Formats: sequence, structure tokens, C-alpha cells
Amino acid sequence: MKLNYKRVIFVGFAFFLITAFWQAYDTIVPKILTDKFGLPQAWSGAIMALDNVFALFLLPVFGAVSDKVNSKFGRRTPFIVIGAVCAAVLLVTLSIPDAAQLKNIESVTATEGEAYTEALGTIWEENPSVNDWRSDDLLAGKKPLQELISKEAFTAIPMQVTDENGKTATNPEYSNVVVPARQAYAARATAKNAVPLVIFMVLLFLTLIAMGSFRSPAVALMPDVTVKPLRSKANAVINLMGTAGGILVLLLGTVFGTGKTQNALMGYTTFFAIVAGIMLVGLAVFLWKVREPKWAAEMQKESQRLGLDAPTEEQGGTEERKLSRGERISLFLILASVVFWFMGYNAVTSKYSVYASTVLNVDYNTTLLIAQAAAIIAYLPVGMLSSKLGRKKMILGGVVILGVSFFFASFLSADSPNGVKQILMPLLFAMAGIGWATINVNSYPMVVELSRGSNVGKYTGFYYTASMAAQVLTPILSGVFLDINFRTLFPYATVFVALAFVTMFFVRHGDSKPDAVQVALDAAGGGDD
Repeated sequence: MKLNYKRVIFVGFAFFLITAFWQAYDTIVPKILTDKFGLPQAWSGAIMALDNVFALFLLPVFGAVSDKVNSKFGRRTPFIVIGAVCAAVLLVTLSIPDAAQLKNIESVTATEGEAYTEALGTIWEENPSVNDWRSDDLLAGKKPLQELISKEAFTAIPMQVTDENGKTATNPEYSNVVVPARQAYAARATAKNAVPLVIFMVLLFLTLIAMGSFRSPAVALMPDVTVKPLRSKANAVINLMGTAGGILVLLLGTVFGTGKTQNALMGYTTFFAIVAGIMLVGLAVFLWKVREPKWAAEMQKESQRLGLDAPTEEQGGTEERKLSRGERISLFLILASVVFWFMGYNAVTSKYSVYASTVLNVDYNTTLLIAQAAAIIAYLPVGMLSSKLGRKKMILGGVVILGVSFFFASFLSADSPNGVKQILMPLLFAMAGIGWATINVNSYPMVVELSRGSNVGKYTGFYYTASMAAQVLTPILSGVFLDINFRTLFPYATVFVALAFVTMFFVRHGDSKPDAVQVALDAAGGGDD
């Protein structure tokens, strides 16, 4: 049968709401941790890795547990409903300690000599590059610290200045003094009253558990209702839906100005409430249209008719199919590749909102929107090409595109000519979006290609264990490098993407079925009802 695009789109609403959440989480939470609580990048990275630490345990467990569920709503739907509702509610509650910390910051007066000296000392100690400011107006007290970090004064300080020749350059007060001063001041406020941070961490802990409870079941639903040779095409649609959710949140961030440097001390209550609303609307559409038990039964029947899968245990088959030695090696290499490209890609996505304002002085929302838009355009063509060229070849091509884009992005900074930044950065992020789309469409289907219908959740857990293991380590490791020099972000990402090419090159199993099977599928007909 041909791929039923309408069904896959409705199944994709589960991934839509998941991606909407993570887009908001990955861009806003690191800003709260550094701008509001004053945490250094290494600690911020460690906290950002918590979701991946939880996922290491939660995703395989809930994936395997959902394999064994037999409810009238299906194997995956109960997890999706309960987890999504809890995560949406908890996301809104994160704004409570965030708002409390804003008041906490306001309560610390910078007019006290101790606070003034301590904050400046922190800046000089952690940022040796600002030592030149010791003897100028800042140290002399002509530009008091409170004027640099207060919301009103901070908004009035321009990001760029124009010299006597009419040339525009970055205002050094932003990257060298204002940002570290503000963060040091926030750290001072947190040290005096850590209650908002403690509450924030407890709520964050609960939110991440809620998200971890349904991610594997949501992703496993696609192969549950799609025959194996069509899963790359179906995964393209699923990722398209996920990207749509991410773009919607980025557009929302643009409207609210969350990426503007002068809004570093804004509140996020309304923003989080709208994101939670988007999640619940996506869930409502999913429940309205998806008929999991019926669709899964139809997929099993069609797979057996075409000889694409072994019978289930109830039909006289064995519960587990043992992998051959070659298949085990390929599975290991695929999972190693997943680790490496997530090490590179997640370092960029988890730190870019801070990197954009600190190194580039650009709005991260616009750049990420371009990457997401490029991915949306690429998903369906990539899915179609994968059925012709094979998953492995497409992944290798995507890895090359992603690595090249990261490599050239490492040469751009706030001091790069505006014309160069305005042309190259969107182009490089568009390339990154296309490369990542090419990888994403094919990597998960390669893993579940080695599974059978009864243990798709288990193999989904394998895939996410690999990806989350990388995302546990990379925010911390990249954060250590960023604390030394922010310009290390893109070189770091480039190295790991290159390693992924090496491991993927030696994979021999998990690719698409031969064209003869695809011809049989197409000849079998079918529609999009």
C-alpha cells in the first residue's frame, strides 16, 4: 500500500507538541539559568543535561512498558495523554520561581560597596578580557554597576556604536561588561536567597519526568502503524510536524522578543502559558483523529500479507528475533553515530540562544527559524529520495552538510561585517537545517528496521538511549569549553559531526528494503483515506 499521509500527519501531532515543548525549553531555560540566576555556563549545561539523564532511564523503560500494554485505547495513546497534560501544566508553573527571582534581583541593592566590589571582582576574575576596564569610567564609579544591570538602563545601552567615520561596530559594554555584570549581579541575588532556584529545580525535575514518560511511546506509534519500507517517508512527515511545532514557538519568541539581549530580564509567564496551550491543542487533534488499535492491526495484517515481518507470538511466531553478528555490529555503529551527531548538534541548540547574544549580537529566533524552515522544505524530498538512494547514503550526505555548515559558522563573530553575517549566517543555518533533516528522516528508521512489530518500543528506547546519552554529556562538556572561550562552540560541534561520518560509513544493515519490495508495495495500491 502507499503511505497514508493523512494518518501519519495526525500521528505526528504527538511529535508536534513534544517539539513545541523542547523548543521553548532549550531556548528559554538556559537564559533563565544564566540571566536570572547567574549560573556559569558549565552549571547551566549540567542542568540542561538533566532531561537527558532522566531520559537515559525513562525512555527505554516507558518504551518497553508500552510494548506490553493492551488497552482499548492502544499501547501508546494512554502514555501520550497523561504525560502531555502533566508536562503542559508543569511548564506554566516554571514561570512562578522565574518571577520570584526577578523580585529577588530587585531586592539586592548595588549601591552597597560590598555588592559593587564583589560583582566587579567576579567579572574580572572570570573574564580576564575585561581587565582593561579597571582604569576607566566603570572603576571610577562614573558608570555605577546598577546602571549597567538595571532593566531600564540596560535597555538604553546600544548594542552597536557608530564611529566618527560612520562605521558600525559592536559596543564593548555589551559583551565585555554589561552581560557579565548582569549575570554576576544575578548570582549575588541567588546567593542571598536561593529559594526561587530550589523551587525552579523541583518543578523542572517534575516537568522532565512528565516529558520522559511519553516520548518513546509517541515516537514508536509511527512504526506501529507504518510498514517498514515506508518508514523513512513516514518519518519525514513526523519530523515535518515536529518542525512545525518548533517554528510556531520560535515565531512566538520573535513576537515576545525573547531573543533580544535587552529583554534578558523579562518574565516568561505568558510565553509559557501560550506554549502549554499549543501543546494541549496538538493533543486534542491527536485524540480526535488517531485510532491507534485499528491502524496498528491494519499495519500488521498488511505486513504479513507482503511478508515484511514475522508473525507475532499470538500468531505462532517467536517473541524475540535474534540479530546476526553483522546486524549487531551495524546496530552498535548506528547508535554510535547517533551519539556523535547529537554531541555536535545538541551543543549548538542548547547554547545558541546564549551564544547569539554574547558572540554574534543577533536574535537567535530569526536564525533558528531559518534552519527550521529549511528543514521543513527538505523533509518530504529527503524522504522520497531515501526510498530511492537508501538511508545510509542520505545520512552520510546529511552529515557532510551539517559538518560544513558548523565549520564555516565558527569563523563568524560580532565583529564580522554586518553584510557577511546577514548573508552567511542564514545560509549556514539553512544548510544545517537541511543536513539535520536528512539525518533525522533516516536514522530512527534504520534502528527500528532491525526490530519486529512486537518490540518497536524497545528499539525506540535503544535509539533514544544513544541520543540522550550524548545530550547528557555534551551540554556539560561544551559548557566547560564555553566558559574558557565562547568561540569554541562551532569547532566543537564540527569535530563530533565528523566522527559520526566515520562510524556511519561502516554500517551494513538497517537500510531500506530492496526496490523490488517497494514496487510490490506501490502495485498493491491504496489510498489516503
